[in-house]
Amino acid sequence: MAAISITFSTVKPLADRVFVKVSAAEEKTAGGIYLPDNAKEKPQVGEVVAVGPGKRNDDGSRSPLEVGVGDKVLYSKYAGTDIKVDGNDYVLLAEKDILASVQ
Repeated sequence: MAAISITFSTVKPLADRVFVKVSAAEEKTAGGIYLPDNAKEKPQVGEVVAVGPGKRNDDGSRSPLEVGVGDKVLYSKYAGTDIKVDGNDYVLLAEKDILASVQ
């Protein structure tokens, strides 16, 4: 899927959405072989840069998200919407697509 390319100054995800800056793809293998662009795996790790207010419950309150700005997360390979901003890659995910917080 092609990334959406847009320009803006602020991102405010809605509901339980999380805006993640994607980590750079590996340039070479563990053995030192450089990978061509078409052989690189899509990264599944990134840093949370914005979070929504949480999913609305039946009583109108919101469930807080389990991740916050600055957290490094591992997410599903084909999840979310890819977005390119000023040459940087981001992905907008639902919280359920985040598999783990990593250190």
